[in-house]
Amino acid sequence: MKKVLGLLLVLSLVFTMCAFTASAENDLKIGVILVGDDTEGYTLAHMEGIKAAAAKLGIADDQISWKYKVPEDSSCYEAAMDLYGQGCNLIISNSYGHQDFMAQAAEELEDATFVAVTGDFAAVSGIPNLKNAFTSVYESRYVSGVVAGLKLKELTESGVLTTETQPESFDENGNVKIGYVGAFSYAEVVSGYTAFFLGVRSVMPNVVMEVNYTNSWFDIDKEGAAAEALMANGCAMISQHADSTGAPAAVQKKQDDGMIVYCVGYNVDMIPTAPTAALTSAGNNWEAYYEYAFNCMLTGEEIKTDWSEGFAGNGVLITPLNEEIVAEGTAEYVDNVIASLKDGSLKVFDTDTFTVEGQKVETAEVDFSYMDFSTMTAIYEGETKECIQDGAFLESYYRSAPYFSLRIDGITEK
Repeated sequence: MKKVLGLLLVLSLVFTMCAFTASAENDLKIGVILVGDDTEGYTLAHMEGIKAAAAKLGIADDQISWKYKVPEDSSCYEAAMDLYGQGCNLIISNSYGHQDFMAQAAEELEDATFVAVTGDFAAVSGIPNLKNAFTSVYESRYVSGVVAGLKLKELTESGVLTTETQPESFDENGNVKIGYVGAFSYAEVVSGYTAFFLGVRSVMPNVVMEVNYTNSWFDIDKEGAAAEALMANGCAMISQHADSTGAPAAVQKKQDDGMIVYCVGYNVDMIPTAPTAALTSAGNNWEAYYEYAFNCMLTGEEIKTDWSEGFAGNGVLITPLNEEIVAEGTAEYVDNVIASLKDGSLKVFDTDTFTVEGQKVETAEVDFSYMDFSTMTAIYEGETKECIQDGAFLESYYRSAPYFSLRIDGITEK
């Protein structure tokens, strides 16, 4: 009799657990607010990450509601409220300008969880159901810079790119000129272009870089024009923190016209756009975050207020190498760099690898308050942290969103 009762108890527990899991799965409803759509690389990467994570966890298509091309204004708040009205209990936005409106909705709707991806004030806001997430994309930018540096090293050592063959690509000190198309002068972009530059310089020390801003995350014409201006100034390698194919397309055209120039993209594989010019792209593996967040919702675990992962947590990547044009040995070299990032023996912002105004950086305090810069007052008070520890700047450590904003020697902005 005891055995029978024991068996019945076990079966009852199994049934209860299965019922709970099924209920959790059925109760989860995800709302997604996107600044773009699948025609724009950054948003496409989020869409693919969400779909892959959902498929892996058995989340049905009808449990996800999508809002496309939502401006960074009160339209985001309206979209969030509409998604909540549809029954969404996890609402995600993917652009920095959405954050204020996501916070507004989160304060009003305490029984839903709101994730402002690339946001930066969840931890100091005091809003418990507001979360931030960002990948440690500076790591993949560094690695993509290594790919670029290896190519430049091959070009110069082989005599293809020299002061005789393309003199405009060298400055007065013999440094090779490279360029970067940036969206805005935010810390996110500064952190990224600095990481790319340091990656290049780790294998090709004699380089200088010029940054041109477009003041837009996605504008094919502006990004193409910025790349053209950089190449007109002689830049033999172009990278980007902007979301369209404008820069790679411009590089391919310039290369077709006879210039020695290559590029590194962002978010998506740019080889189809620039088949003989694009080396690789720095990217984010958003599936890693969305699988984590969705699983938290399914199991009842609270989502971290700040989430950020690099290569070690499968949060970032570089797209497949263009094997036809990358320098010989690039794949093996890159594998070793990634392994060093994973085990912590390599730090992207090692203070031995850069200077500011000719001096080694010994201290870098960052105020993590969220500021209204029009009045220079803090909307949310945060702590000031020393970010140089053990000889390196700790990026994405105190919060997920990047905060490295030092202007290091060798880089100029326009």
